Amino acid sequence: MATAITVTKHKQNAKSRHGHNLDAMATSTSYRVTWLDPLQGTILLTAVAYLLVIATFMDLIPWYPELTRTSIDNLSHAIAVINSITVIVLLFGWYAIRHERIRQHATAMLTSVGLILAFLVMYLIKIGGGGQKEIVGAEGLILSAYLLMLAIHILLSIVAVPLVIFVLLLALSRPISQLYETNHARVGRIAVTTWLLSLVLGVVTYLLLNHIYEAQLA
Repeated sequence: MATAITVTKHKQNAKSRHGHNLDAMATSTSYRVTWLDPLQGTILLTAVAYLLVIATFMDLIPWYPELTRTSIDNLSHAIAVINSITVIVLLFGWYAIRHERIRQHATAMLTSVGLILAFLVMYLIKIGGGGQKEIVGAEGLILSAYLLMLAIHILLSIVAVPLVIFVLLLALSRPISQLYETNHARVGRIAVTTWLLSLVLGVVTYLLLNHIYEAQLA
């Protein structure tokens, strides 16, 4: 009982710290998707994203253009740049919310979502156009480390998708002043951690595959 009272007081204190800012921001929420259920939306959008990626890898989508090696390499470089920028933006978003800069946090997180959507489009075009690569020249521990990082990167990406979507939909379907009473912060910490680790490992494997060692098309 004491714990519940403490949590309630903490939420009330957190909201009162923002005071005028939260009240002012809560009044300008006409863009909120109030009809949207975050859990149902997460399930639907996650399923669509997974099916799209799986169908692309299985060559079930016919409209991807056939890419040249130069185009594939350029897409790889562009994806790495986007991922690197996303890491910086996510870290800024984390810094902003730690210092109670809610507007900056929201802007950073929405920017990160926009960047990851740009990544997804480029990634699907690259894979659908025949752009899967294999590392050449790495052996022993280096090859094992590369494959391990790649596996963790893929696993974290799979886990991050529903978490990121859920946190985003929570933010879009609630006034900011009500987010303290949801799982937005708790799930958000897990989402940003998995997302960041996935992005960093993706950039590291990109460097190994495209710059430190050689790559060949699979």
